[in-house]
Amino acid sequence: MVRPIYRFAPSPNGRLHLGHAYSALLNEQGARESGGRLLLRLENIDVLRCTAEFCQQAIEDLQWLGINFEPRIRFQNRHTADYLKALQRLREMGLIYGCACSRSERLKEASSAAQDPDGQPLYEGTCRNKNLSGPNLAYRLDVEKALKLATGSLEFFEGGIKHEINPTIWGDVILGRRDIGVSYHIAVIVDDSLQGVTHVVRGADLKQTTAIHRLLQNLLGLQVPQYEHHDLIKDQTGRKLAKSKSDMSLAEMRDQGATAKDIRHMLGFDA
Repeated sequence: MVRPIYRFAPSPNGRLHLGHAYSALLNEQGARESGGRLLLRLENIDVLRCTAEFCQQAIEDLQWLGINFEPRIRFQNRHTADYLKALQRLREMGLIYGCACSRSERLKEASSAAQDPDGQPLYEGTCRNKNLSGPNLAYRLDVEKALKLATGSLEFFEGGIKHEINPTIWGDVILGRRDIGVSYHIAVIVDDSLQGVTHVVRGADLKQTTAIHRLLQNLLGLQVPQYEHHDLIKDQTGRKLAKSKSDMSLAEMRDQGATAKDIRHMLGFDA
């Protein structure tokens, strides 16, 4: 019998808050109740925003909460070669193309363009047939072409319920970024496969991205974990907590006298 493997994988671009604590504790609970393993991965491929200081602070916050991860932490910025190898495989399949469109140019079209699930302008494939190449380009996945090459079933199961996927809602997503080399989409599915992750427990705000992840897993022949997308922790106005909004961090709560037991109780983890 395969021992379940859970992972908590925050992006350390700021101090962790209650939402991170909730997700980490859910993963801890899942691993404990299943007799599984619990891994910590710091998704810091964006080295422009995910500093070494934030990485260390995230580790300290999780240690303070008393979560017992396995000792070996995976730092994404140390494994770029793994992600570039996967990107190259997709390129050799003829599924990747260079894109010269800047973010500012796309935002100008935002009022008239369709939007992806994150509310960003849906990329219409402007550069799809231009055969562009070079170091200053982003590299996109030709989603329609990829769907034609995909084999078998692309759905995923959550709570015993089958979910059909539709990657076209994201347009031709960027997999190779001009600033940091690769994007979250390709790094996360490569990491989950290399680490043998069997259970992905993450926020509901990432549920729609599973469509892209399942497509990439299919194309690259990677294992498919079980998924669970949990409710988000929100403030009194119903807005999800975010580092970018300067919501109170775990460190600030600790400085005001909160204990790890207080945080666990507040989030419904009393055991």
